[in-house]
Amino acid sequence: MRLAKYLAHAGVASRRAAERLIAEGRVTVAGEQVTDPAHDVEQASPVALDGRVLRGPEPRVLYALHKPVGVVSTASDTHGRPTVVELVPSPGLRLYPVGRLDIDSSGLILLTNDGELANRLTHPRYEVPKTYRARLGDGPVTQRALAALRRGVTLDDGPTAPARVRRLGPDRIEITISEGRNRQVRRMCQAVGHPVRELVRTGFGPLRLGELAPGAHRLLGERDLRGLRETGT
Repeated sequence: MRLAKYLAHAGVASRRAAERLIAEGRVTVAGEQVTDPAHDVEQASPVALDGRVLRGPEPRVLYALHKPVGVVSTASDTHGRPTVVELVPSPGLRLYPVGRLDIDSSGLILLTNDGELANRLTHPRYEVPKTYRARLGDGPVTQRALAALRRGVTLDDGPTAPARVRRLGPDRIEITISEGRNRQVRRMCQAVGHPVRELVRTGFGPLRLGELAPGAHRLLGERDLRGLRETGT
């Protein structure tokens, strides 16, 4: 295993941050300083950071969480706001969210310590679909607005890919996108004349929010992981 990956799996830092720690000369393998993040590490090799021997790779875990409105999708927050990580007790594990939901939105978000899986689920090339239910403002949703969302709309950062959209009621829609731009669903709906009043993510790849209550979480099993890994292949 490459040294940077070993540190990331040991819960020390993200892969990129681990590479910086290694380059700074703070990591030793079997007592020898190593500055190459690609250095190959045997499972039994003692690896230390700042002189402290690491316990080795953490067990890989993945949680589904129903993020409530008012909670931020980060591991920590400089303004003291509640974070998604605080809602999932994980003694000894360094969890981080997979992608984000803005503070005014709720619904399904994933938390993991598996950097490779997180990258696969968020990288644009894999086009992992995410489904939302939205309550919209400014009158009943028109067929013209639905058609525009299905074609894709032009935002300030470029045109979007076509979305899958169905009407749930006069002012409610379900929309599925495979991109991950900042506040994308809100901006798309605003662009077609219907600002979002309420937004809930109900699906991430093959996973569904289901009956998970706001603030509740569940540990995902191998069947869930297999479905996520196969998404976009």
